[in-house]
Amino acid sequence: MGSEVRMPNSGEGYIVPLEELTFRFSRSGGPGGQHVNRSATQVELLFDVAHSPSLTEEQRALVMQRLRGYIDADGVLHLVSSSTRSQLRNREEVVRRFAQMMERALRVPRPRRPTRPTAAARARRLEQKRRRAEIKRLRIRPNGE
Repeated sequence: MGSEVRMPNSGEGYIVPLEELTFRFSRSGGPGGQHVNRSATQVELLFDVAHSPSLTEEQRALVMQRLRGYIDADGVLHLVSSSTRSQLRNREEVVRRFAQMMERALRVPRPRRPTRPTAAARARRLEQKRRRAEIKRLRIRPNGE
């Protein structure tokens, strides 16, 4: 693991220095017997979105809005990994997930180009409407009989 977390596909190649990330380690639940009861393998990554110097105001607003389910009231993003028995692998996993989430949150969607229905599609729609109207017209009781 280097000294920074890179997100190459986030448009402008966004980078978060590892100094801005805080890691907390605790005992993990689940299978593993005595090993899991004695070692702190669960890793929690904390990233202060609200006060990060590496985020612009626009980026901060995007992250706060798009990842609000992971951010607490103080503006700190929390991610937890306890999928493996190794603290190092859990740390690598949580950093990888952090990079993916930030990359997705900072990605600017492509603008939608408006499209029109083709002439054939319009003709099919009108023909379907005519058929449906005919079916409904045939349900009406004849007058006088």
